[in-house]
Amino acid sequence: MLAYVTQAATGSFGWMTKAQAVDGLALAETTPGPLIMVLQFVGFMAGWNNPQGMSQTWSAVTGALVTTYVTFLPCFISIFLGAPYIEVLRGNKNLTGALSGVTAAVVGVVLNRALVFGAAVILPQGLAGRVDWFAAVMSVAAFVALYKFKAEVLWVVLAGGLIGLRRGWRRQSSQYVISAKEVTDQLIR
Repeated sequence: MLAYVTQAATGSFGWMTKAQAVDGLALAETTPGPLIMVLQFVGFMAGWNNPQGMSQTWSAVTGALVTTYVTFLPCFISIFLGAPYIEVLRGNKNLTGALSGVTAAVVGVVLNRALVFGAAVILPQGLAGRVDWFAAVMSVAAFVALYKFKAEVLWVVLAGGLIGLRRGWRRQSSQYVISAKEVTDQLIR
């Protein structure tokens, strides 16, 4: 679902940029609740970027609410209608085979999204642009922490957020640092 929506929202419809899609995924990863809530962010951004005669805020809120509604309503309907038949279908070999195929396809889709999001983060201007080495190193460090050291995802995400926040603060504060020569030059004038 996320793969399709991201592709449609950033490509076909142009509701948001790939960077905004990555921001939405990062936001969904750091908040409690289902990851599918990134769709609410997509709806919000689509409304914000395309108000169509409404105020930007009301358009964004409406987009988020409509997206939430259409994301969960079909799920609830299918659960309520299909729940009585689950035990009957559990032993069906054809259905079990179909679900195995769907599971394999989902793994492929998740891998595709990882590559697309990874490229959007590490190569923010595309292949012709510069590499974001901070993002590349952080990605490798997170992978090593998860795969080799078996760190918990929560701690890796929190550490990544704190390191990124510290980097942002350092960059922001370095913009205001001036040399002693600049100070004396200002005082002499």
